[in-house]
Amino acid sequence: MFKDRKEAGKRLGKMLEPYKHSDAVVLAIPRGGVEVGFYVARHLDLPLSVVVIRKLPFPDNTESGFGAIAEDDSVYFIDKVYDWMPFDKIQAIIDKQKNEVQRRVKAYRDKNHLPTITNKIVILVDDGIAMGSTMQAAVMLCRNKKARKVIVAAPVAGMDTAMEMARIADDVIIAEKPMEFHAVADFYENWYDVGDEEVIDFLNRSVLEGKKNG
Repeated sequence: MFKDRKEAGKRLGKMLEPYKHSDAVVLAIPRGGVEVGFYVARHLDLPLSVVVIRKLPFPDNTESGFGAIAEDDSVYFIDKVYDWMPFDKIQAIIDKQKNEVQRRVKAYRDKNHLPTITNKIVILVDDGIAMGSTMQAAVMLCRNKKARKVIVAAPVAGMDTAMEMARIADDVIIAEKPMEFHAVADFYENWYDVGDEEVIDFLNRSVLEGKKNG
């Protein structure tokens, strides 16, 4: 259990200390992952940016999803999704989430490209990993961009999900891996939704702190 995302980020940063002062870059998944990523990047003295991923939600249950799409159009689907929904409905959901991805890229990075991650270590950070679809798409993006090493990092993930992350990533750093896992929010005493303005504020603070330390 974590008091809040700040505590979770500090704890995760300590676990990631082997990457301190390396050539790594921290890519946080908005929105909640950016607050955790801010404290991770600060502890490791590494640059922070965002990688925008969107869950592909089921039409009748938006809290659950059948996959995720990354800003480079990498798409991850859970197994047999085409057995559950027709292609045109899936494509409509993908198109809607693509629009939201582009909105967030513009809001968070002002149309700037991702930092160069080719041949670099990438630390992907979220505030927790539930089904793992968004992290799957994030790893796919990093592989497409030819990252040298991909580290998946989160304060909490279910044991089964953590094992799946170990299959697709080069390293997995997760603070808590409960056998019973229902929702990320269950592992935070103070859970709240992070808004766009807060995401932008954390990114701006990270840039300012980097300049002061540079």
